[in-house]
Amino acid sequence: MSIDTTSHTTALHRALQVGAVLTLLSIGFQYVTAGQLFPRGGPEELHSGGAVVLHVLSGLTAIAAVLLWRRAGGSVRIAVLAVVVFVATFVQAATGGRDHLAVHVPGAMVLTFGAAWLAVWVFSPASRR
Repeated sequence: MSIDTTSHTTALHRALQVGAVLTLLSIGFQYVTAGQLFPRGGPEELHSGGAVVLHVLSGLTAIAAVLLWRRAGGSVRIAVLAVVVFVATFVQAATGGRDHLAVHVPGAMVLTFGAAWLAVWVFSPASRR
């Protein structure tokens, strides 16, 4: 591997790590704003805006994971998980109304698990292969 390829791979891996952590933090923000929806009627616009940010961050994370896999021989499993997390954010948005909370709340748990798993995985030594 040349120096340019190595630095490119390192930059992609760092982007993947940053994206995974920001995605997880964005989900945390969603939990905080969702918790405020019910006690006081809360900031629904803030929760909706946070969902858009979550779509963008998880999408950028998925792009970094796929690029790392395709261009630098990164893990296909990480790429698949990142894409699944990205798609799950849209499933969450589609079931985000108060009428669908029986699906939205468990979906949030699944999304959180996937994003946390991804964030841990991208910092493991196995992610560099």
